[in-house]
Amino acid sequence: MTKTVVAQTYGTPEVLELVDIDLPAPKSGEVLVDVKAIGVNPFDFKLYSGAFGTDPEKLPIRLGGEAAGVVSAVGDGVTDVAVGDEVIVSPGNGLYAEQVVVPVSSVTAKPAGIGWEQAAGLLLVGGTAVDALDTIRVGSGDTVLIHGASGGVGAIAVQLAVARGATVIGTAGASNQDYVRSLGATPVVYGGVLEERDLEARVRELTPNGVDAAFDTAGTDEAVDTSLALVTDKSRIVTIVAFGRAQTDGFASVGGGNPASAEARLKARSELVEQAGSGHLTVKIAKTFPLTDVALAHTELQSSHPAGKFILIP
Repeated sequence: MTKTVVAQTYGTPEVLELVDIDLPAPKSGEVLVDVKAIGVNPFDFKLYSGAFGTDPEKLPIRLGGEAAGVVSAVGDGVTDVAVGDEVIVSPGNGLYAEQVVVPVSSVTAKPAGIGWEQAAGLLLVGGTAVDALDTIRVGSGDTVLIHGASGGVGAIAVQLAVARGATVIGTAGASNQDYVRSLGATPVVYGGVLEERDLEARVRELTPNGVDAAFDTAGTDEAVDTSLALVTDKSRIVTIVAFGRAQTDGFASVGGGNPASAEARLKARSELVEQAGSGHLTVKIAKTFPLTDVALAHTELQSSHPAGKFILIP
């Protein structure tokens, strides 16, 4: 038996329950992982909130796409992972749990140089950031605008873009300007009119030579409209949220079940783990919660909160 989080119905975080389930032994090509930390992502909330529909046939819903832990058993045919190995699990499903059985293809060796919390919060946001930056071809000499630069995906994207030799302008709330600056970007406050100047004007002031590419992690009309106004080539604008605007206005989007995105994110795992292990890529942890407080974690995730990732600890 192991404890795992499920949503028995659709609704607010109060529908989440911690229940006991029988966990089978790992089959051929699978491993059993004792979970040490679990990444919390907005997508998890959308699964049971009704954002993707309310099909009763999909209930109960298990949550969690990334975690980190220690391998405690392996199935037949598993030779490159051993009992006792410290691993990151991603992608996955139902990882809000004390123990999980997953395909060996979903585990990556955890670098010794990063903690459990950072490891659990690395690969989903990191893979999304790599996918988006590759889509808009960010490279040395580019000036790139990243909306939501203090968020989980945005902060990783800033670090990766700077490492590629790009100049980064990062939008963030007033309280996160110093954090965005510490990542290597020039911060700018979002939020419409500020001292009678809108976001487009504020970015133009910082980029006299123009903006080559834009990455939207915020999904607001302000972010999209500013990107469209500043970037001439629409193929160099990408969003991970505003899918309707992307379709209507003719710019790129990644994620949303796109097989090409899924493949790109899998390929990015080794690069992300290597950079995190060497200290060139950091995951800021905003807050940790015991697994029993999963509903509280999801409630706080929907409100204003410190920059960084939320992590559950079994």
